[in-house]
Amino acid sequence: MSNHKNGTLYVGVTSNLAVRMFAHKNELIEGFTKTYHLHSLVYYEVYEDAYSAITREKQLKKWKRDWKINLIEKMNPEWRDLYPDIIQ
Repeated sequence: MSNHKNGTLYVGVTSNLAVRMFAHKNELIEGFTKTYHLHSLVYYEVYEDAYSAITREKQLKKWKRDWKINLIEKMNPEWRDLYPDIIQ
């Protein structure tokens, strides 16, 4: 999650991405995303089970910023907010 390429990046895991993004966009959750006003979903991955998702989250959190940016830009080169796509 990020507002733009040069902004703060956030990596998280959830069982319901649409609901979690609604909460972040409306700053309903205290914490990092509210503090830094992170409202845009620019990249996501889907996993069949929580263990795989959490394993991937931990991996991504260890990555260098440049690696995360490259990953995002492969899927979403314009850094478009993907939230409208997931609520359709």
